[in-house]
Amino acid sequence: MQHFPIETLSIEHFFPQLKEIPNYPETLNIRGSLERIVDTTLIAIVGSRKCTPYGKQACEQLIKGLAGYPVTIVSGLAYGIDAIAHQAAIDSNIPTIAFPGSGLDWDVLYPKQNKTLAEKILRAGGVLLSEFENDHTVAPWNFPMRNRLEAGIASLIIVIEAAEQSGTLITARLGTEYNKVVGAVPGPITSETSRGANWLLKLGAVPITCSEDILRELNIDIPGELPFHPY
Repeated sequence: MQHFPIETLSIEHFFPQLKEIPNYPETLNIRGSLERIVDTTLIAIVGSRKCTPYGKQACEQLIKGLAGYPVTIVSGLAYGIDAIAHQAAIDSNIPTIAFPGSGLDWDVLYPKQNKTLAEKILRAGGVLLSEFENDHTVAPWNFPMRNRLEAGIASLIIVIEAAEQSGTLITARLGTEYNKVVGAVPGPITSETSRGANWLLKLGAVPITCSEDILRELNIDIPGELPFHPY
């Protein structure tokens, strides 16, 4: 894909919010164009690599309801919820940002099985971002570093399915440390995959049960919505 070369951008000019996180990178490597992403609110959606049909449906439904609003979906290009979030954004004509756990050279892009998805993201006007050298291969310590960028760049972080010891919870914890709004999709109490998300809700995460919940947290007007009166 020669028409999407790797370039370098300054976070000072494009993502100044990243300067609020510890050990922030001065620059990021990028494939794609930021044209569709400028003037949108960034929403990080993260979750289990081994998601259930419930998690998949919840992710797709939430993102579909954001179509037409000035938002961008951020995720990590991983299996499971990440890949579903990127694809749902593409299907809903919403721009999306992917932070792979590697450099951006096609030969090292991780996971390699999602290279086709990465190409779809670029063709749909989204971008791939990484702080790693372009030929940097995947390693276990890449993911906490990647997670801090996802948390730092977004205004709202939403967890959709996460086990108790899930790396997804690292992103949620970092979001709290960075004073970001953290939301979680409630899951069945019998589901191992939902224990992490339900635990976050007990700790005070914002319950996300519909697209409107997301828009309200971001203070985005919902046309035709009437004031809510609980009694």
